[in-house]
Amino acid sequence: MALDKATVERIATLARIKVPASDRETLAGELSKILRWIEQLNEVDTKGVAPMTGVASMKLPMRDDKITDGGMRDKILANAPDRADGFFAVPKVVE
Repeated sequence: MALDKATVERIATLARIKVPASDRETLAGELSKILRWIEQLNEVDTKGVAPMTGVASMKLPMRDDKITDGGMRDKILANAPDRADGFFAVPKVVE
């Protein structure tokens, strides 16, 4: 499929990309090469080939989903500019 300058201009308008008139001919040739390559890929027989969802078939290790407090309350609160009763104290923001 060969593209002309008018088609490239239409694609640029739809994509909201400003393409100078001097570059449209070059871009038309490059896009035409890409479309020819895609057409070439469509000719490959892929019957019986399972779709690939990833490049490596591995299962990542999973940990148990447990709710914890982190066990570091004092270390975390040490960074707080203001604290009260084991919690961060923040100024009132709604009157």
